[in-house]
Amino acid sequence: MTRRVAAMAALSLVGVGVAGYLTVVHYTGGDPVCAVGHGCQTVQQSEYADLAGVPVALIGLIGYVAILVSLAVLRGETGRLARVAMTAGGFAFSAYLTYLELFVIDAICQWCVASAVIMTALLVLAVIDFLHPPAAATPAGPGTARSPARR
Repeated sequence: MTRRVAAMAALSLVGVGVAGYLTVVHYTGGDPVCAVGHGCQTVQQSEYADLAGVPVALIGLIGYVAILVSLAVLRGETGRLARVAMTAGGFAFSAYLTYLELFVIDAICQWCVASAVIMTALLVLAVIDFLHPPAAATPAGPGTARSPARR
């Protein structure tokens, strides 16, 4: 396992923790712990906390679990591309939700910000991993040592 993959796994686990906590809060009807103000409660109770009846926190939880599963199951270029696609989708969704917090709901949830930061870091790592695959995964190119051809 490369350092990038280990970092993505660790970040995904933290994301599972954040999104899992918010999912539990949603289904128990409680208020999320908020260090400053009431932004988390305002966001969690807004009309934007659900998408087509599905809690946004649950969508995030599913996304983080999917990234973890891809790290464990998908190998090679396909796996790296899948992770870029998943993290790009998660990043775009987080950006949309951050826009809603800032300009529509007029409240900031620290848990949502944490999730957006985690997803941004995952996207950066996934893109780097895709553009610079591990040495064993790169095909031999000009100037690399190759075994002599058999005759």
